[in-house]
Amino acid sequence: MPRRPPLVEPVSAACLARVLPFALYVAFLALEPLVARAAPGWDLRWLYAVQIGAVLAALTFFARDYIELSVPAPVRGHDWLLAAATGLAVFAAWIHLDLPWATLGEARGFDPSRADGSPDWALVAVRIFGAAAVVPVMEELFWRSFVLRWIWHDDFMRVAPASIGLRAIVLGALLFGLEHNLWFAGVLAGLAYGWLYRRCGSLWPPIAAHALTNLLLGLWVVLTANWRFW
Repeated sequence: MPRRPPLVEPVSAACLARVLPFALYVAFLALEPLVARAAPGWDLRWLYAVQIGAVLAALTFFARDYIELSVPAPVRGHDWLLAAATGLAVFAAWIHLDLPWATLGEARGFDPSRADGSPDWALVAVRIFGAAAVVPVMEELFWRSFVLRWIWHDDFMRVAPASIGLRAIVLGALLFGLEHNLWFAGVLAGLAYGWLYRRCGSLWPPIAAHALTNLLLGLWVVLTANWRFW
């Protein structure tokens, strides 16, 4: 199959492929209040399905540009174990760091309950799928593959993960933390995923760790009804 011609220069195209899915995700968060005013009777919880669908479509469109995923660096067996341990540790930290000083603003939350208080399992399934299967790929491509390497050098596609310095990892983690309501937990997660990326030399271990964190968080939220963590 012939490769589609690049729309822009290679470095700019690489940036676009990693930034646009993340930008779409953020844009939907910004659009939510506008949709609420324009369609007051609509169940806005289903907007998440549209949001995830748009991000997944963008990731699919740019799939050929993600060379770090299509031609991944070899990952050793113990790196997968390290990814699992990292994902579990970040999950444990996340649910214990909802402290006033570690919280930024009000939690948006996502409550999939019906009027009678029982969970709407279709909403639960969409939320868990988005959080555990789509968001980790989108965020790791943006935060680790793009932001960390771009902080280190503007020609980021030439930067090997192992060469990323501490300054980039710390700054990237701080920015990642500010994306989240639980900012301190987000900083720790950014440090953990960034360190994993640098150590393993592949984007797949941080994706796996991030996916495990989000999957465990989703299951815990459903079991405990702590919807504010979503």
